[in-house]
Amino acid sequence: MLPKYFNEYKVSNISAMIRNNGRNPKICTDNFTGRLVVISGATSGIGYITAMKFASQGADLLCINRNEKKSAALKEEIERKWGVSCKYIIADLSNLSDIRNAAAQLIKVERSIDVLIHNAGAYLTKREMTQDGIEKIFVVNYLSSFIINTLLSEKLKSQGRARIILVSSEGHRFVPWGLELNDLNWQKRRYSGLKSYGSAKLAQLQSMLIFADRFSSSGVTINAMHPGAVRSETGQENGAFYRWIKKHVYDRMLRPTEISSESIYYLGVSKEMEGVSGKFFNLTTMEEPAPPALDKQAAFELWEKTLEITGMQDIFV
Repeated sequence: MLPKYFNEYKVSNISAMIRNNGRNPKICTDNFTGRLVVISGATSGIGYITAMKFASQGADLLCINRNEKKSAALKEEIERKWGVSCKYIIADLSNLSDIRNAAAQLIKVERSIDVLIHNAGAYLTKREMTQDGIEKIFVVNYLSSFIINTLLSEKLKSQGRARIILVSSEGHRFVPWGLELNDLNWQKRRYSGLKSYGSAKLAQLQSMLIFADRFSSSGVTINAMHPGAVRSETGQENGAFYRWIKKHVYDRMLRPTEISSESIYYLGVSKEMEGVSGKFFNLTTMEEPAPPALDKQAAFELWEKTLEITGMQDIFV
């Protein structure tokens, strides 16, 4: 018996992905003065460059970071360089309580959130469990955005407009036959860094399908993007050997991080993106993701499982 989705795969989609990986992003030159941008993981890598990009165009920032010292340094640098406001929330996005607390603080923000960028991510070569008893990569790369989007949804809809951007990955293709909902903690299977990462990113894309439907006609849009094969700080939690390989081998083959920030800025600001929702982009090129990421039934099943895991069964978006 052929695996699920086998007949839905197209060679043309893979070739398109390869072509898109080499493309440059579309550029948006519109100013964003006076708007508020929320971004997670803004003290390094893609998040840092993206924060600088929005600040340089006049946006105020509210960053969700793990490190107090780095957050204070980022605030000082951005406010000194660009003369905009840069505030921050300290939260460990592998901790469900911290995620909920961050969402609660966002709900209390008295101004509209124009762009919400879920950038924080992690990659591990060995399985780690959080204090909540959930596999860490699944929490950071998927549950954190799910919880924040869910708890913040009423505020965003009441504004009449907002753009949510999920910094996702072509890595969702590492899970070609879909999620194993009965083994999200990798207790029955051999742990794989690539498959764990891919599973979390696939989950993120499936949840996007449901969020896009629930935000329909509200003025709130949600899209996901692959930030390109660029240099980032992802994977720093791993051992010395992995970090050496990343620095001296992988990073030398990667493109500048600025293409990611330009892409995120375009998706968050460009008038061409008005009303576009529930789509996956490679940088700024719309792309068809892997078949499991388009499976609405699987997305509904994941949604229910996620509500169970997070104890949010009584919350309706």
